[in-house]
Amino acid sequence: MTEREQNFPALLERLRPECDQIIARYERKRSALLMLMHVFQQHEGFVSREAMRAAAEMLGLTQAEVEGTVSFYTLLFPRPVGRYVLQVCRGLSCSINGAEDVMAYFREQLGVGNLGTTPDGLFSYEEVECLAACDRATCMQVNLEFVYDLTPQKIDEMLAAMRGGTYPVAAMAQTETPDSTWRLRPDDQVSTGRKARGATGVPSPNNAGGVGDKAGIIMLDRIVNKQIAFHEATRERAVVDSTAIVDRVDEGKENGRAGH
Repeated sequence: MTEREQNFPALLERLRPECDQIIARYERKRSALLMLMHVFQQHEGFVSREAMRAAAEMLGLTQAEVEGTVSFYTLLFPRPVGRYVLQVCRGLSCSINGAEDVMAYFREQLGVGNLGTTPDGLFSYEEVECLAACDRATCMQVNLEFVYDLTPQKIDEMLAAMRGGTYPVAAMAQTETPDSTWRLRPDDQVSTGRKARGATGVPSPNNAGGVGDKAGIIMLDRIVNKQIAFHEATRERAVVDSTAIVDRVDEGKENGRAGH
């Protein structure tokens, strides 16, 4: 057991009041999942399996539901990453403004490729799709904070400040040493003999549960027998709006208007 795993129960106890406050904001507990994952990531540097199990218990979800959500969102890291996650935009506007040269310069200065982490664990590097800051291309995010108008000189100054501990964006927590590659594609897992949990025990490692798979048949039976409840519509919003705004929207719908 790693030191992080040993310390997790104490961390969970410390974060539980904050987690309870977050859950209380939502009409449905499961809607708090992303917020909870960001809280744990802030303290551990990534979303650990212990954090996913804890969230599943607090929200009444299965661990598979939590893992599926975490693996879907690129701003959540299911594996340890560097203290600075450098995400360089390779969208159209950035490409027109020299993103290829910027990315090549980053790879040269860091000594790693896309989805690579430097040996000292300080940097994780990723080339991402459009970051929606086209007016300031080329751009990137450092620990999710935007940096604009990239040039080799700016990159040199940025990396030097991070290495010297003077960069204005705080370094992420790092409770576990990251590997040299911090994200695996499913095909990579298959090629190296590793399988996702859902693919264990099925005839094909590329089939995580389909026709003929016991788990799929059991789930289908539960749906047919109405043992699974599908939720109705909700008034809940991702951003907490005032009740007056929500009521106005509902009033507009009743009167046949769009409710703007």
